[in-house]
Amino acid sequence: MQSSNDRPRGSGAGAESSAEHRAGRGQARAVVSGDMRYDDPWYDALAPGWGESTGAPVPASEPARRAREVRAAAAADVYLEVQRSAAFQEVRRRYRRFVVPAVFVFLAWYVTYVVTATAAPGLMARPVVGAVNVGMLAGIGQFLTTFLLAWAYARHARLRRDRAALDLRWDTQELTRSVEGGAS
Repeated sequence: MQSSNDRPRGSGAGAESSAEHRAGRGQARAVVSGDMRYDDPWYDALAPGWGESTGAPVPASEPARRAREVRAAAAADVYLEVQRSAAFQEVRRRYRRFVVPAVFVFLAWYVTYVVTATAAPGLMARPVVGAVNVGMLAGIGQFLTTFLLAWAYARHARLRRDRAALDLRWDTQELTRSVEGGAS
């Protein structure tokens, strides 16, 4: 069995067997400090620390690393500022005002259905029309309630939250771009 990059699995010989296998196929290769390396952009080499070693990592220059850390901290401040904003709190409040009662009502309805089916099987077995009984109608009602709740959630999100959330998203992106110096 072979991996996705045509290297035989479990050969045990490491880089040499892989190099011999690749060299047999006529692919270009470059020698870098005694190790064999392929200049094939489609070569799916293992990530560092997952098998074959790729050599020592190249450390980033100290000023570049500090600049990235400062930009990351500034971007984090932007997100904290947006989170504290009144618009974000309003979106979260609208979300909670719909979701918490809806979840409570749906779970109460589901638990009622399960408890009634367990504790009062005579009630659930009572025929309504022909072979259809109360239990079957209640079970179908569970499915209908699920679809109704999904529809109501999507409608509530579309009418009450999506526009405000989209405005927040654009504002956040603009603030992040200005902090990062125009790069995103």
